Amino acid sequence: MKRILLLITLSVCCIYYAIGQTNTLTETPIQKEKRLKWWQDARFGMFIHWGVFAVPAGVWKGEQVHGRAGIPDYAEWLMYNKQIPCAEYQALAKQFTASQYDPAAWVKLAKDAGMKYIVITAKHHDGFAMFQTKASPFNIVEASPYGKDAIKALSDECKRQGMKLGFYYSQAQDWNNGGSVGLAGMGDKAPPAWDSSQKQDMDTYINNIAIPQITELLSNYGDDIPSIIWWDTPRGMTKELAQKIDKVVHQLKPNIIMNNRMGGGVPGDSKTPEQYIPALGYPGQNWESCMTTNNSWGFQSWDHHWKPSTVLLRNLSDIVSKGGNYLLNVGPDKEGVIPEPSAKILTEVGKWLGINGEAIYGTKASPFVYLPWGRCTQKDNNLYLHVHHWPNDGKLKVPIKSSIEKAYLLSDTKKNFKYQQSGSHTILQLPKQCPDTVVTVIVLKIKDTIQSSIENPIPSLGKKAMASSTESDKFKADDAFDASSKTSWKAAKDQKTGWLMVNLEKPTSIGSIAISEVVGHTEENTKHFKLEYKKGDEWIAITEGKKIGEVYQTSFNPIKAQYFRLNILDAETEPQIRDLQLFFYE
Repeated sequence: MKRILLLITLSVCCIYYAIGQTNTLTETPIQKEKRLKWWQDARFGMFIHWGVFAVPAGVWKGEQVHGRAGIPDYAEWLMYNKQIPCAEYQALAKQFTASQYDPAAWVKLAKDAGMKYIVITAKHHDGFAMFQTKASPFNIVEASPYGKDAIKALSDECKRQGMKLGFYYSQAQDWNNGGSVGLAGMGDKAPPAWDSSQKQDMDTYINNIAIPQITELLSNYGDDIPSIIWWDTPRGMTKELAQKIDKVVHQLKPNIIMNNRMGGGVPGDSKTPEQYIPALGYPGQNWESCMTTNNSWGFQSWDHHWKPSTVLLRNLSDIVSKGGNYLLNVGPDKEGVIPEPSAKILTEVGKWLGINGEAIYGTKASPFVYLPWGRCTQKDNNLYLHVHHWPNDGKLKVPIKSSIEKAYLLSDTKKNFKYQQSGSHTILQLPKQCPDTVVTVIVLKIKDTIQSSIENPIPSLGKKAMASSTESDKFKADDAFDASSKTSWKAAKDQKTGWLMVNLEKPTSIGSIAISEVVGHTEENTKHFKLEYKKGDEWIAITEGKKIGEVYQTSFNPIKAQYFRLNILDAETEPQIRDLQLFFYE
């Protein structure tokens, strides 16, 4: 049977090679914009991590399982973290009952949360297929008591409720079917396979497992499903293997949207920052921040670190203001139940979107790089001011040159606000009492072209920097100020303190600092830090704290100085900063 399926798959590849290049290589910018428009307008989606890993739920033989070799404490990585033999792990499928799996309730929850699309793990790195497949017996139909195609059930329900559906598929890494082991970025440091049955070359795995399963996923659920395919961890993906998969995908689903994690030089449609929000976004590019509602992607019985809806809403506001999408995860348990705390906070997010969705859906990135009081989106001639911090004096400063027709509250369009021009800013006169303690949205209807009055909003971008030490030339101080998610500064080996200083070249007024730390499996690294500026020969503290993490931003009364630094006084391991930017404020 495998041989027959392989011949069919290879025939598809041959036909496609005969046709020519993929649609994504030949489409015009207008065609690409049309293909991506629904996704760009959606802005908010649900990620679902569900599979056999929900059975142990982060616990193995009575002990909580923590990360190893650069992997965080994620439940779906349990087999890797504990190096569980394949046969022993595969036996867990007998406990995967999915007895309370209700796809209608899942889709309804996503809709109630204001989400416009869903992406579900069709197959994660453990190789367990959540769909009926002829390529491997390790699937939900053959190996679990549930005995049905969970992906089909969700697909049918998404059609009924008008929800876009995408599939996550681990195309390279597969611990039970002979794929690669470890992350692509681990290089030679990746741990070896721990079970003799895992040893198989990538060509065999791609031809016998990946391509047949991808073909099934793209062929069996209707013309419009999946609308997204979400790749991950492309370890071992050569250019030839990636192109082979890419050809099949675009033959079967020419209008599909793919992320950038295929590997092998296939760029995809969207960048995918994980568990953090880039300080500047990716101007002019499509991107999507995927983040969790607690700490783990898959269900983990001992992870109760639920993020409040306030944090999730401000994340959404932040991401969309930078032109990105927010893919927010839930991890159902082995019975198919989405944890109640997760469902509760999503419902709270949905209530806010029910009132303020106009400021999110179909909007574009803010014309302002930095606003000390919040974020901003735009659509047509409207500016949507997302006020995170209500001004105590009732005066909201907006750095805009454009003429304003009117200003009003989105949640109460009859509530208008007075405003006046003052220098390079427009000042809105607001009531002292905040209408919404999470995020209040004020609409500015603009008469002419929308234009910021700040010429150099990020004085630190691309500037020269110095550091107390560096691990190597791959982790230079300058790399923390280039706004790239692929570079970072890292202190020398075994150092648990360090400082990172930037020279702005001339005294400049700064009102905010944003930092993104590379945290690895600890979720946070820095334990004590100070933000400082130089006055004469003395370093003066602006603020100090105990955690930076993946996203840290603070605002303060403007300080005019040429030199600023992050001074890390204590950390778990060598300090490593992905991005640090300073924002101008008068």
